[in-house]
Amino acid sequence: MFGLDKKELAILKKLTTPIKIQNFLDSIPRNGEKKGETYMSPRRVLRDKKAHCFEGALLAALALWLHGEPPLVFDLKANKNDEDHVLALYKRNGYWGAISKTNHATLRFRDPVYKTLRELALSYFHEYFENKQGKKTLRRHSTRPFDLRRWRDNWITNEEDLIDLINAIEDAPHTDLFPKANLRLLRRADKMELRAGRLIEWAKTNPRT
Repeated sequence: MFGLDKKELAILKKLTTPIKIQNFLDSIPRNGEKKGETYMSPRRVLRDKKAHCFEGALLAALALWLHGEPPLVFDLKANKNDEDHVLALYKRNGYWGAISKTNHATLRFRDPVYKTLRELALSYFHEYFENKQGKKTLRRHSTRPFDLRRWRDNWITNEEDLIDLINAIEDAPHTDLFPKANLRLLRRADKMELRAGRLIEWAKTNPRT
């Protein structure tokens, strides 16, 4: 199935719900890309036992697909001073939720309580800030879910970095969260929020990252 071997399938078949998928992603270290930038396939993630947001989103989308749901991902775009964030999407009773691999305390799993993708994106806005200056950086989100079935199964077991796929996700249509005139009205994160923003799950010095 999808070119996966028995061991890989055994892991993924246990991940029968979004919560189980999220718990699995939380159990593996963040990919700190210590040897350079990576965009690993789910096969490589399962082998290396680490992932960053894009890699975690692909693995989550694959697990959902194996259990009969569409493999959808969603891109959150930050300004030039911060990093984008990629999520896997799922839907329950007409409401969106998200599965997220992150090293931070706030940009994590979302329960299926969001009627629109804009609502879901906005749930990440206030905690999406630069840790040094506290400037809020989230600006845009995917206009619609990015369906990985468009790429068939070429992304699942590929041993090469998935540069073309991440570029396609980033180049797909995106929507502004708010008008540019409102930029000057944004309040910076306060001292308490900055303290919370510095809380991470996996330290860079951890040999597993």
